[in-house]
Amino acid sequence: MRKGKGPQFVRFFRPIIEVLKETGGSGAAAEVIDQVIEKMKIPESEQEVTLKSGQSRVRNQVQWARLYLARAGFLDSSQRGVWSLTEAGLSLEIKTFDPLGTFQKVNKAFREDKQLKGRPEPLGAETVEDEIEPQNYRTKLLNLIKALPPDGFERLSQRLLRESGFQQVEVTGKTGDGGIDGRGILQINPFVSFKVLFQCKRYQGAVTPSQVRDFRGAMMGRADKGIIVTTGTFTVEAKKESRRDGALPIELVDGEALVKMFENLELGLKPRITFDVDEKFFAEFKK
Repeated sequence: MRKGKGPQFVRFFRPIIEVLKETGGSGAAAEVIDQVIEKMKIPESEQEVTLKSGQSRVRNQVQWARLYLARAGFLDSSQRGVWSLTEAGLSLEIKTFDPLGTFQKVNKAFREDKQLKGRPEPLGAETVEDEIEPQNYRTKLLNLIKALPPDGFERLSQRLLRESGFQQVEVTGKTGDGGIDGRGILQINPFVSFKVLFQCKRYQGAVTPSQVRDFRGAMMGRADKGIIVTTGTFTVEAKKESRRDGALPIELVDGEALVKMFENLELGLKPRITFDVDEKFFAEFKK
């Protein structure tokens, strides 16, 4: 903890609210995080730092900030991938907003909440090297993928592309081929198709814009579109480079998107339905 300032994630309280106000009160989680990082001018060197799990440290901090703002009543607590301001958040005056005071109030409530007894305490003043959530199947899945040998990850990516509708997917396995690991064809309709080249990166950190540019250079004259699949993340600058005007388009699939693809395809995952009891729902009936 930095004396008088709280843990590092507190610095993201105000930017999150500002970004959501600028986007009409809501936004997709990934887009909001990118805009917050850009607004804060977080350098690439910091974006590349990871936790022990391989998760981006700065993105983890933004997630913690969002958790505290939701608990404070400024953000909707929905877990559906969209962050949105509540009425309190929309009417909040940024100039008079007190991030540290908000943290202290919410942190005290977390500690006093009887429902959290026996569970790990939320991130507090001591450290920021914690996960936004305990290890679950998503973390386990990513760890399994990261542990694969390079050719195994390439073949797994090949299977994923095939399951997603790509045809004639091949793993090249060539060295010195500009980082190209495979190719395939995406058939849009009987008249339209795209030649696609893909690159697979089992990363702990973040892919940088220079790596995106290198891959694009290797693609020139050989494909209509590129895909970079990584178990890590992409810096904000890398994302901008991937969609730069006038350049060959490159789709970016990071670790989070990779897990969602496995979920949607139910590939390597066995679905299971379970429930958590919502004690707050029953509270009013105890009165």
